[in-house]
Amino acid sequence: MREALARFWDGDLAWSWRHSPVAVCATVMLFVMLVSAFGARWIAPYNPFDLATIDLLDALKPPVWLADGTTKYLLGTDSQGRDMLSALMYGTRVSILIGLAAVAGAMTIGIVLGLISGYLGGRIDALIMRVADVQLSFPAILIALLIDGVARALVPGDMHEVIAFPVLVAAIALAGWPQYARTVRGSTLVEKNREYVQAARVIGIPSPVIMFRHVLPNVLGPVLVLATVHLATAIITEATLSFLGVGVPATSPSLGTLIRIGNDFLFSGEWWITIFPGAALVLLVLSVNLLGDWLRDALNPRLS
Repeated sequence: MREALARFWDGDLAWSWRHSPVAVCATVMLFVMLVSAFGARWIAPYNPFDLATIDLLDALKPPVWLADGTTKYLLGTDSQGRDMLSALMYGTRVSILIGLAAVAGAMTIGIVLGLISGYLGGRIDALIMRVADVQLSFPAILIALLIDGVARALVPGDMHEVIAFPVLVAAIALAGWPQYARTVRGSTLVEKNREYVQAARVIGIPSPVIMFRHVLPNVLGPVLVLATVHLATAIITEATLSFLGVGVPATSPSLGTLIRIGNDFLFSGEWWITIFPGAALVLLVLSVNLLGDWLRDALNPRLS
């Protein structure tokens, strides 16, 4: 294990990371947010969604550095008396989980369809790519809104909060798979003509085995870079849907939901209820985007 870590640390990727101040700062920022989000149960001062710990008399408390602020609530409270710092930690965790699940779903669908399209070609290739082209002609947020609306229309109203999380993940994933499919298809078109694929065909290995055991490992590089960038897009899409009121419920809000709730109080003077979740969303997306840009440059041999 130590030898593997040592080899990785001395490798080109680690060297590129160490010599990129932007990548190092983005990694530190993302690491702090991940630790505070997934360790919120132990780090957060309060559980902002435990009704037994909420006091309405503490509602709309300003941050500690303003007049009437208190050290009990460092970033103030919202209209229900919930600690904003704790709400940010829990909300960031929800946003990250939805983003990761949506990216995993989109990547799985896109890789499978891209491999099939590029390897088999013909009418199957034309059909899959035309569907992807049609979907790419619409903004992803509209596709996600359509899928979310159809899913909510098919289930009873009392089940909306129960299905909110999986429906949101599915909507974002189904809106993002064409990018993966096109990327994998392009790489597969190159790989399927190489000698190792032709040799596998000659000895009678089935096409599905060739696609997923031999071709797939050689096309994952661009996919991983795309997934890093798409994670930021998925988080933004989730925040947009939640801001519009069709995202996760208020009982387990994401950063987008917190921004929507705080927007009602923005012009009445309680700016911290929406500014702090907005700032957290910006920092999260910025750190992911910066890491994605660095990874794209580091894995591009033309820039080496």
